[in-house]
Amino acid sequence: MNSRERILASLSTREPDQVPVFELYINEPNIIDLARIIAPESVNIKAGKDKFGDESFAILDLYCLIIDKLRLDATCTNFSIGIEIIGGDLGKDKYGTTYMLSEHGEPTPIDGPIKLPADLTGFDPVSKLVSDDFVKVKYVIDKVGKEKAHFVSITDPFKSSWRWRGGMQNLLMDYVLNPQMVHDLASIASDFDNAAIDMIASSGADVVIVPGDLAGEYTTIMSPQHYREFIKPYHEKLVKHAHDKGLKIIKHSDGNLWSILDDLLEVGFDGIHPIQPQCMDIGEVKSHLKGKACVLGNIDCRDLLVSGTPEEVDTTVKETIQKAAPEGGYIISSSNSIHPGCKSENYLAMVNAVKKYGKYPI
Repeated sequence: MNSRERILASLSTREPDQVPVFELYINEPNIIDLARIIAPESVNIKAGKDKFGDESFAILDLYCLIIDKLRLDATCTNFSIGIEIIGGDLGKDKYGTTYMLSEHGEPTPIDGPIKLPADLTGFDPVSKLVSDDFVKVKYVIDKVGKEKAHFVSITDPFKSSWRWRGGMQNLLMDYVLNPQMVHDLASIASDFDNAAIDMIASSGADVVIVPGDLAGEYTTIMSPQHYREFIKPYHEKLVKHAHDKGLKIIKHSDGNLWSILDDLLEVGFDGIHPIQPQCMDIGEVKSHLKGKACVLGNIDCRDLLVSGTPEEVDTTVKETIQKAAPEGGYIISSSNSIHPGCKSENYLAMVNAVKKYGKYPI
């Protein structure tokens, strides 16, 4: 099997020839550090502040180098939302959300274009979505080639809504104070995502992944009833549209998803990522999802990849594969992303351990 076949077999809950390796996001500092280890002569740039989907072509070249040299099975890219620096550590996207930018992770929304229901009049993000937003997605796909699988990230309608509201706390208060605006925003957001899915399908990608955390370590951020009222119907729209376009679709959420895990299955997601080890046991999740959806993730990037040793990483990868990989339907990755706190030597140990222990039969 080539990498693309391996990923697609796993997402169809079938057994590939070996456990595939995927990563939702590798931050710029980690891309540079990994490239410096793998091919030091290739690195002549410094990391900047993360603007997901607006990485430089130089960073994308190093990312593609890592995919090739480490024999990772998939790429994952974001399309551009047009974040421009407006002063200091602040950036603003073309849809009107202002962010605090950081060298250490995802931009944080601090102000949005929607403050009152009246602000929804004329708010049409779909009209601002253009093919040029996907230039870097297409660049990675073309550079790496179709033997790899290609994931593209779209923001969950829940997450887009709270970005446009200038913070999650504002949207969650709307659940009680202004539920109709919640639905109106989610409808706009799902239309936006479906328009993005059309362009993703045209780019030659294989998989859509939908980040947007729904849970903390103890339970969901909103009640399961609120998930079913305000989010689930819009997830159903995304999944149907992605499948109609011939794409697989994955839900990403950190935290304890047990109370809505069956809802995510009912929606029809092909996989659930990343099964945070602090609150979900990978063996129990695999047993629950077996034959219904693929399990992705679980290698701890909060503690193990940050402060563990390569030997500890090796042991954990072996144990995780033994729990999650039998009979297929498992793609290994970190429990969120390779962020600047992760040690490069630990990520390399993780990838090497998968190659060592991940051959089928498990």
